Amino acid sequence: MSNNESVVAIYHTHGDAETAVKELQHAGIDMHTISIVAKDYHTDEQVVGYYNAGDRMKRWGKVGAFWGGFWGLLFGSAFFAIPGLGPLLVAGPLVAWIVGALEGAVVVGGLSALGAGLFSVGVPKDSVLQYELAIKNDKYLLIVNAGAAEIAKAKEILDMATPAFVAVHSEAVLAAAK
Repeated sequence: MSNNESVVAIYHTHGDAETAVKELQHAGIDMHTISIVAKDYHTDEQVVGYYNAGDRMKRWGKVGAFWGGFWGLLFGSAFFAIPGLGPLLVAGPLVAWIVGALEGAVVVGGLSALGAGLFSVGVPKDSVLQYELAIKNDKYLLIVNAGAAEIAKAKEILDMATPAFVAVHSEAVLAAAK
């Protein structure tokens, strides 16, 4: 089960997102709390493959090395083909949130499987729509889901890691908005 505090950052490039993950790791943020999601580009004519090696996902193809850094750092990985968003690569606990939303038939009006996964951990629907739009526009979504103290620390780090956008979603914030 997830915590009720999340910080979500949007990055323009893979390099920026990977730098942010490494900064979080260096600061001691639990790597089990970090997820990343982005579009997968496999329309070239090269062989593309995914497989699990232990608890790590491996990938071949034109951008295999591109994703290699994330698979080595984050826990859990998956490939989803989500209508409206296209093929997505997801690493971290967000994989379980998406699968849990799908298996539990959590349907939130108008949200994709990705959106349902984010919504299930307390991200408000209007923010989910913003994050889905970022993915559609080839951005990288980085999520840290942890306790309040770790979220505050993670937000401070992410703010310095040149995000296009960063926001904290918490029970306290959600309760105040109601």
